[in-house]
Amino acid sequence: MATYTISVIGGDGIGPEVIAEARKALLAVGERCGHAFVFREYLAGGAAIDATGVPLPEDTVRGVKDSQALLFGAIGGPRWENLPHHLKPEAGLLRLRRELDAWANLRPAIVFDELVEASTLKPEVVRGTDILVVRELTGGIYFGTPRGISGEGAERRGFNTEVYSEREVERIVRLACTLARARRRQVCSVDKANVLESSQLWREVATRVAREFPDVRLTHMYVDNAAMQLIRAPRQFDVVVTNNMFGDILSDEASQLTGSIGMLASASIGGPVGFFEPIHGSAPDIAGQGIANPLATIATAALLLRHGLRLEAEAQLVERAIRAVLAEGLRTRDIAQPGCAVVGTREMGDAVAAKIRSLP
Repeated sequence: MATYTISVIGGDGIGPEVIAEARKALLAVGERCGHAFVFREYLAGGAAIDATGVPLPEDTVRGVKDSQALLFGAIGGPRWENLPHHLKPEAGLLRLRRELDAWANLRPAIVFDELVEASTLKPEVVRGTDILVVRELTGGIYFGTPRGISGEGAERRGFNTEVYSEREVERIVRLACTLARARRRQVCSVDKANVLESSQLWREVATRVAREFPDVRLTHMYVDNAAMQLIRAPRQFDVVVTNNMFGDILSDEASQLTGSIGMLASASIGGPVGFFEPIHGSAPDIAGQGIANPLATIATAALLLRHGLRLEAEAQLVERAIRAVLAEGLRTRDIAQPGCAVVGTREMGDAVAAKIRSLP
């Protein structure tokens, strides 16, 4: 029996609720496939601020680095919004990405046949959509310096710096092309090269790196056009590679193709310990009500198995279980459809875990 140590940060809002269901799924995988998963819990975000005064305690950093993968819930909420920037929950999240050298964020956006009617777009537009957004995660405007607020009165200014090195662009584009080889072999690099020098460098380097992959077709698209095309004709995209801020925005937009942001998983990789979190945030308005959709977090557990532990068959088992539960008509409130059974967070998690154990 193989044993894997997984660090767990439930975080804030609905984070602990959905993480509990992902753990059920992993335990079901362990029972079926003969693995032992050891979970070690740590604090980050608002919960860490309340307990320790900082958004990312040092024992969390040490513990996560000593594990084989991190399963992360969600952080933040209104109660911590007025704190100084360096003490906000999001500051802890950004530092954790840096500490783990998690420079690549993978965000699949898949429209399941069973959820075509749940999308806000017409079924004929979204049916068959399967997009992988590959987002650079530790560079760009979120980390660039100088940054800050200076001056007084009407001359007071806020400023941030968008900066990328060739090395940062090379590695993210190379990863996107490598992943595309296992898909439809198409990569769309999204930038704003008509305005931004950082994007001009991005496009130049992306074009050069793509020559290493003659079997992969590289195209370029400005970010404003990409935002429109995602809604107009999403099936044209296979792999989308882009910078930190554009990837943040476009992947959230892509979530609406699938019917709910509660359906999108993500994996942040690059360093020795992968960082796996759903993209939906802490949703404090529904926390504690038992109605949050856990499927994004369960799908994130599948990405943890695939990219964090190199257990491909087990990852596919979890994904098959999600599809089977949806095919049986179970829905959480955010993806509810006429004629389907609306269930709560725990019921959905139990159903997926049961399918993991019983699927042929």
